Amino acid sequence: MTKPIEFATTADGARIAYRLHRGSGIARCVLVHSLALDHRFWDVVLPLLAGLGDVLVYDCRGHGLSDKPAGAFSVQQHADDLAAVLDAVGWPQALVAGASMGGCISLAFTAAYPQRVAGLGLFDTTAWYGPNAPQQWEERGQKGVSEGMAALAAFQKSRWVTEGFLLSHPEVVDAALAVFLASDTQAYLQTCRMLGAADLRAALPAFRCPTRIAVGAEDFATPVAMAQALHAAIPGATLRVIEGARHLTPLECPQLIADELTALAASVTATVAAA
Repeated sequence: MTKPIEFATTADGARIAYRLHRGSGIARCVLVHSLALDHRFWDVVLPLLAGLGDVLVYDCRGHGLSDKPAGAFSVQQHADDLAAVLDAVGWPQALVAGASMGGCISLAFTAAYPQRVAGLGLFDTTAWYGPNAPQQWEERGQKGVSEGMAALAAFQKSRWVTEGFLLSHPEVVDAALAVFLASDTQAYLQTCRMLGAADLRAALPAFRCPTRIAVGAEDFATPVAMAQALHAAIPGATLRVIEGARHLTPLECPQLIADELTALAASVTATVAAA
């Protein structure tokens, strides 16, 4: 059963929109979307998780129906926002998984709230975009402000999924693109700056929860090398490189991502049983 949109209030008073999907299993899982999208990013994955348990999706600060406060913010603030959402639904702990920007937020949440993370899913993401990231993300954000989000649309579509998927599933890409084009440009700029500044590498060796990493073999935004760096740094993590996929694997190959989440839930259950 799907509940209607509800709102959590963060420490600074921002309202964060969330939706809880009830499943038949025992797991509790929260999914964090990609940049300039919203909770509907997971719509193609959710039906495949009905047997997993309850799944929580939400609109990150600056996105969707959530508040878009003026001024800068950090990936750590997003982690605090996620804590507020979990508090709102009464979950002390959950499987936490995110794609691209959502993966960065999931990493920051795990670093700040390790006791609240039963398992970690990292899709098409990185802990650090590299030494040139601040300038590159600033340029992208400023283009959205000065020329409008439509000026970035063709670039994004070519990175999100392969040409074959664009042709075979235009409805999936069109739905994501509509959300992207409706993005608040100032919030987009601030989020780009946040990603440019994010560096979570130092926290990774302390992670102790089961962790599964997946990335498209043709991902140009967060290449396989970035996923390999996560895999090398997080103890016990697994890595799956998905052939024939690009940056947003939850859109392009939802069944494989659902399989990763199901395997993550199983590994969490096994870890608890062995404790």
